[in-house]
Amino acid sequence: MAQTSVEIPGLTAHLDRLVHHHGGECLPEGKPHAFVYFITIRNQSDRTVTLLGRKWMILQADGDRIVVEGDKIVGETPRLAPGEHFSYNSYHVTGCQARVQGVFHGVDEFGAHIHVMLDSFDMLIP
Repeated sequence: MAQTSVEIPGLTAHLDRLVHHHGGECLPEGKPHAFVYFITIRNQSDRTVTLLGRKWMILQADGDRIVVEGDKIVGETPRLAPGEHFSYNSYHVTGCQARVQGVFHGVDEFGAHIHVMLDSFDMLIP
């Protein structure tokens, strides 16, 4: 039987900044738009948590749905005691605008499965 995951009051994820970059030789053909996002996960709960991975759902304006899921967050498994935070940045390349939803998952100090939702945000091409 699969274990259920719970949200912990005080554990939050927030998009700090979203930067658009257009063009350049480093971007794949057909995907000339790069969106760099900066995210902070704050632990204002009463327990220590370890974040083990993430799942992102990206709904592109052309109707394509992309799911990005995996272990770790930018190669790390952050352990956050109460009052601590973890900030990082990453990016997504696309050929069209998109709406993104994300969730981070892990365990608390008692071994319970936890998750924290990131409010959806739009990657809008200027």
